[in-house]
Amino acid sequence: MGCYECCMRCLGGVPYVSLVATLLCFSGIALFCGCGHQALTESERLIETYFTRDHQDYITLAYLIEYFQYIIYGLASFFFLYCIVLLAEGFYTTSAARQSFGEFRSTVCGRCLSTTFIVITYFLVVVWLLVFSLSALPVYFFYNMANTCHTINILSETPSSINQLCIDARQYGLLPWNAVPGKACGMTLSNVCKTREFFLIYDLYIAAFAGAGMTVLALNSRWQ
Repeated sequence: MGCYECCMRCLGGVPYVSLVATLLCFSGIALFCGCGHQALTESERLIETYFTRDHQDYITLAYLIEYFQYIIYGLASFFFLYCIVLLAEGFYTTSAARQSFGEFRSTVCGRCLSTTFIVITYFLVVVWLLVFSLSALPVYFFYNMANTCHTINILSETPSSINQLCIDARQYGLLPWNAVPGKACGMTLSNVCKTREFFLIYDLYIAAFAGAGMTVLALNSRWQ
């Protein structure tokens, strides 16, 4: 066998779909976990600074953010290993593997492994669809903030009108109903939207949302 035939045989054994899906999954998980972790940290500071005065008002939120961050650590570790296993399984079930290990091993053992991973991946697709949907909620919250601030800037010549424009963190379940003030209105809200932290958090949540979408696409393409 010449060098050309050997190279073509090796390239023919590469599971390109699994390879692309693995890289897409790695990228999506990195975006979601990295940006999501930092966005949660910055969100806690933003809520603490502009929406409440008492530490007890946002202590539940602080605990939830801490728990979510631990979940993110677990997700990153799990999917790092799982994607590597899926990629190895993709290499194992290619035509090159059938030529190397024989038809019996590739059809019985390989198909058994493939079926197992398909079931697991199908379950993960459903879970990540839920994660993808939930990750849209903070994007929606900050989009409403940005839209309200834009309206305030347009109506800045009529102070009596802009003071009625508010974003109430209590309505989104971020703070308890007895939190004071629990909301930001008028020029106070406009000043919040002009801070570096606001734009940073907004961009981080959008990136995390995109990362969740990439992960869903990667798992769905691998499942098919």
